[in-house]
Amino acid sequence: MHNKPNDIQIYRSLLPLAWLYGVGVRLRNSLFNRGVLHSHTFSVPVICIGNLTVGGTGKTPHTEYLIRLLHREWQVAVLSRGYKRKSKGFVLGNPETPIEEIGDEPYQMLHKFPDIYVAVDRDRCHGIRLLTDGHTAPGTRVILLDDAFQHRYVNAGVTILLIDYHRLITRDALLPAGRLREPVSGKVRADILIVTKCPPGLDTDIRNAIRKELAPLPRQELFFTTLAYGKLQPLFVEAPERSLESVRTDEYILLLTGIASPAPLIKKLSEYSPHIVPLTFPDHHAFNASDIQCIKDRFGKLPEKKRFIVTTEKDAARLIGHPDMDKDLIPYIYVLPITVEFLDEEEKEMFNQNIIEYVRENTRNSSLSEG
Repeated sequence: MHNKPNDIQIYRSLLPLAWLYGVGVRLRNSLFNRGVLHSHTFSVPVICIGNLTVGGTGKTPHTEYLIRLLHREWQVAVLSRGYKRKSKGFVLGNPETPIEEIGDEPYQMLHKFPDIYVAVDRDRCHGIRLLTDGHTAPGTRVILLDDAFQHRYVNAGVTILLIDYHRLITRDALLPAGRLREPVSGKVRADILIVTKCPPGLDTDIRNAIRKELAPLPRQELFFTTLAYGKLQPLFVEAPERSLESVRTDEYILLLTGIASPAPLIKKLSEYSPHIVPLTFPDHHAFNASDIQCIKDRFGKLPEKKRFIVTTEKDAARLIGHPDMDKDLIPYIYVLPITVEFLDEEEKEMFNQNIIEYVRENTRNSSLSEG
C-alpha cells in the first residue's frame, strides 16, 4: 500500500509560518497568471522537469532518461541552475570544467553524456538565449530545463512535474511545515505528471487510487516510474563490476550519501545484506578533509575482507577528484548507477512518442522560422 497521510511528517507548530509563505507564493503566481510578470516563449523546443517539493523526486535520472531518448537524433542542451556552485552567471561546461563551477548534478550529466551541452545559469531565459544564439552552443535543437518548475519566466513547451510516491503532494504542507515549495494547485501548470520511485509491480488498484487522489486534468497525462539499479562500478580503480546479486549476506556495506532521500537506497541494499551502515550527509554536501577522515574511521570499524563502500553517482562526482581522498579507501569505493523505468510498457511508449513528436514538430517550426 502507498503511504497513509500520517506517514508524512508535518510540523504543525510551523503551519502559521507556512501560511505566510503561501501568501507570498500565491501573490507571485497571480502576478504571472495576470500578466504583470511575463513568461517568455522560445522557438527552440524546451522541456521543463521539476517538482512542487524540496528534496529528491528523481529529477536527475528522469532528465537523463530524456537525454537518452533524444540525444541520438537531436543536439540536446541541459540547462540547470547549478545548485551550490561557486561560479556566477552563465557557464557552459566542458570536460575540464571543475565540479565547483557547475555543481554536482550538471557535472554528472556532462561526464555521462559527452555529446550534449550542459550549462548552468540562474537566469534561465538568459541561458536559453545564449544556448540558441548559434555561437555559444552550435546546433542546439532541444533544451531540457532541470528543476525549473517554479521558474515561470520561461514558458516551456512541455512541463513535466515529478511527484514522489512516498510523499504525495496532496498530503504535504507548504514550507516550513512540510516540503511544498508552492501550493498543490500549482500542478495545473504541468502537461505531464509522473509519480516517481514507485515499488516495482505496483498494484493497479493502488495506481488508480493515486490517480483519483491527484486528479489530473483531462489535458494532463499521468505516468508511474520506478528506480532501476545497475551494477556496482569501481570509482577509482580498474576492476570488474559487481552485480547486486553477488553481494554476500556476510558483507558489510558503508553506504555513503549526500542526497535528499537515501531511504530507498538503504532499503534496496538491505535486500542483499543485513549489514548496511549508512553514513549520511546533507544533499549536495561538499566533502572536506574531516569528512574523508570520518569515512575512513567508520569504514575501519567494519570487518576486514568483508567490507566495501557504496555511493551514488551524484556523490561520486564530488569524490572523484577530491584532493584529500585517502589512498586506503580508493580500492573499496563503488558507485551504484540509477536509471528510470516505467511501470507499464504501453505508458512508456506513449510518453516517448509524445516527447519525440513535440520535439520533432517544434524543431521543424524552429527551422522554418530561422529560414
